[in-house]
Amino acid sequence: MFASLVSVRTLLVAIFVIMAGSGFLSTLVSVRLEAAGTPAFAIGMVAAAYFAGLTIGSLRVPRLIARVGHIRSFAAFVSIFSASGLAYSITMSAPFWGILRLIDGFMMAGVFVCLESWLNRQASARTRSSILAAYMIALYGGQALGQFLLNLGAERPSLPFVIAAILLSLSVVPVVLTRIDQPVIEESAPFSLKQLYNASPLGVIGVLTTGAILGAFYALGAVFIQRLGMGLAQVAFFTSCVIGGGVVLQWPLGMLSDRFDRRTVIVGCMLIVLAVSISLALFAEPRPQLFVLGALFGGFAFALYPLCVAHSNDHLTEEQQVGASSGLVLTYSAGAIAGPMIGSAGMQAFGVQGLFGTIAVIAFAGVTFALWRTIVGKRVSAADQGAFQPFPRTTPMFAVPEPDERNGS
Repeated sequence: MFASLVSVRTLLVAIFVIMAGSGFLSTLVSVRLEAAGTPAFAIGMVAAAYFAGLTIGSLRVPRLIARVGHIRSFAAFVSIFSASGLAYSITMSAPFWGILRLIDGFMMAGVFVCLESWLNRQASARTRSSILAAYMIALYGGQALGQFLLNLGAERPSLPFVIAAILLSLSVVPVVLTRIDQPVIEESAPFSLKQLYNASPLGVIGVLTTGAILGAFYALGAVFIQRLGMGLAQVAFFTSCVIGGGVVLQWPLGMLSDRFDRRTVIVGCMLIVLAVSISLALFAEPRPQLFVLGALFGGFAFALYPLCVAHSNDHLTEEQQVGASSGLVLTYSAGAIAGPMIGSAGMQAFGVQGLFGTIAVIAFAGVTFALWRTIVGKRVSAADQGAFQPFPRTTPMFAVPEPDERNGS
C-alpha cells in the first residue's frame, strides 16, 4: 500500500496545496461581502456561481484534457485560477466577485478531472481504496488547514488572496515535473436522470438534498458565525471542525452501511443532520458547543453523498455505474447551486437563525422521502450490497473502470 502512495505522491501533494490555497476562498469571499454590508441573498448568489462553474466545467473540460493532455491542461487551469485569486483584490463588488467565483468553479473542475482521472489510472483493484482514501485526506486536510489563512487579512486585506495565488502557482511544480504517464480519458455511456431515478429514487433525492445542505453551509456558514459575534479565528475553527468531522465519520458510517440496510443508515444520518441543524438554529450568541455541533454536522452531512452513491450502485450493474456516477455528480451540483440561494433567502427573512433553519427544512424533506422509500422500496440484503467507498463530491472520474491491461478485459 505504501508503495502505491509513493508512486502518486506528486499528485497528492498537488491537491493538498491547491485545497490549502483555494479551499478557504469561499469562506473568505462570504466574510468580506458580509463585512461590507452585502445582503445575504447577494452573498448566496456569489457562492452559487462557484457551483455553477464547477458544473459547467465538469461537462466541458474532459474534451479539452483529451485534446491537449493532462499536464498542459492542469497548468492552464491552475494559472487562470491563480490569476482569478489575485483579481479579488482589485475591487470588492458582488457582481465582479460572482464572475470570479464562476471562473474559479470552472477551473477547479478542470483540476479535479485532471488529478482524479490520473489517480484512477494509477490504481489497481488492490490499491484503489488506499489511493482514494489518501486523496480524500489530502483534499479535505488541505481545505481544513487553509481556513486558518483567513486570519492573515486583519491588517492587510489583500494578503489572503496573494497567499492563495502563491499556493496555487506552486501546486503546478510537482505536476509538471512528474514522471507518471498521462492517462486517456474515456467517455462513459450516458445514463439519463430518469433511468437513474427509476433505478434508485433515494440515491438521486439523497444526493440532491446533500448538495443543497452543503452548498448552503459553504456559502453562508462563515456569515452565520460572524453574525453571532465571533471573529475570523472562530470562523476558521468552526469551518475546520465541520470539514474534520466529515473526514473522520465517513469510514465508520460506511462500514456500518455495509452490515445493515443502507437506507436505514441514510435515514439515521439525515435525522442527525436535522437535529443538529435545529440545535444550531437556536443559537443567538456564541457558545463553545457550536464547534462540537459543527463537527457533528459535518460528520453526518459529508457522509450522505458516498452513502447515497453506494445505495444507487446497489441497484445498478457495473457497466451502468460509470454513466450513473456522472448523473449523481450533476445532481449534487444542482443541489449545491440551489442551496446558497435557499439558505440566503432564509437568512434574509429570519436573520442569523435562518441559515440552519433552512437547512433543517431541507433535511426534513430528505428524511421524509427517505422514510417513504424505506417503507415502499425493496430492501437490498447485506450480502447483495456492494462495498462502501468514500467518493469525493467532485467528478465521476473514480468510477471509471480500470484500464484493460490491469483488469484483463
